[in-house]
Amino acid sequence: MKHFLSLFLVFAFSSAVVAAGSDSASLEPGMVNPGYHDKPSWFKASFLDIREDITEARSAGKRLMLYFYQDGCPYCAKLLNDNFGNRKIADKTRQGFDVIAINMWGDREVTDLAGEITTEKAFAAALRVQYTPTLLFLNERGGVVIRINGYFEPHKFDVVLDYVAGKHERAGSFRDYYVKAAPVPANTRLNALVGAQPKPLRLAERESGQRPLLVFFEQGSCAECDALHRDILPRSEIAHALTNLDFAQVDLWSDDIIQTPDGQESKVRDWAHDLGIQYAPSLVFFDPEGKEVFRTEGYLRTFHIHGAIDYVVTGAYRWQPSFQRFLQHRTEMLAARGISVELMD
Repeated sequence: MKHFLSLFLVFAFSSAVVAAGSDSASLEPGMVNPGYHDKPSWFKASFLDIREDITEARSAGKRLMLYFYQDGCPYCAKLLNDNFGNRKIADKTRQGFDVIAINMWGDREVTDLAGEITTEKAFAAALRVQYTPTLLFLNERGGVVIRINGYFEPHKFDVVLDYVAGKHERAGSFRDYYVKAAPVPANTRLNALVGAQPKPLRLAERESGQRPLLVFFEQGSCAECDALHRDILPRSEIAHALTNLDFAQVDLWSDDIIQTPDGQESKVRDWAHDLGIQYAPSLVFFDPEGKEVFRTEGYLRTFHIHGAIDYVVTGAYRWQPSFQRFLQHRTEMLAARGISVELMD
């Protein structure tokens, strides 16, 4: 049964309570920003010349991992504590990778892959880093083997390490590798999603075709999908937010023929492949013209999923390319009204 990785992103998303542009380098000696998390001592102390770092990793028989973070990010804390705090994972990472931490809002000088001088925050923006943690696993030429937008649980993160360190991308996709490395039981069904578009799906011919569309890419035997339906979607704020768009649910391994948002006829599995869907659940947003405008694909809680829906429904993605800044503004405005946000609720 060709089921694959069930990774609840998290897209990863990160904490939105830290002011943009904060950087511990600007603080007095011995001081750190609020929410600062110590990095493992074995992370590489880099001069942030990425080309040089790739060369040094290659010479050591390793690959390069870029870790984009920000202070106050609870998902970064989970990565550092739950993943790198696991001895097996830490040892495997140290053996296979040089890890470089890059502040998403930092001002340290970076020499990028083209040899251009830039800053951490400009480098992150150029790579379209929208969430923290974001991890880029690079090959010996600087190409991205795997990109993780958000937090992956330890047992799934462990499979990513094996795939990249073992250079298994030369033999096939990560999706296919995961099927063999961590197969899931067969004969399972998707969770019911009340209010979803009726089947057979004709996503370009919806009655309310001027509304944005959200497609839930899921699969059976998916603990993260189960958690999404059990803990997040029933929340009243999410239920209300979903009334402002159309939404559909698909099994990303299905051979069912559907009409995609841009009017094409396709098997669901082929459409998921063409979109580069790697993980379940992945939430992909489309504008009324059928163009993808945003997606989430990591471990997320209520605040961030609600924020993602509003980011698209309000059209904020058109004028604010940084989802992180959108969330930050929302958090600040709520705080000004005396409303606190529990990011991990």
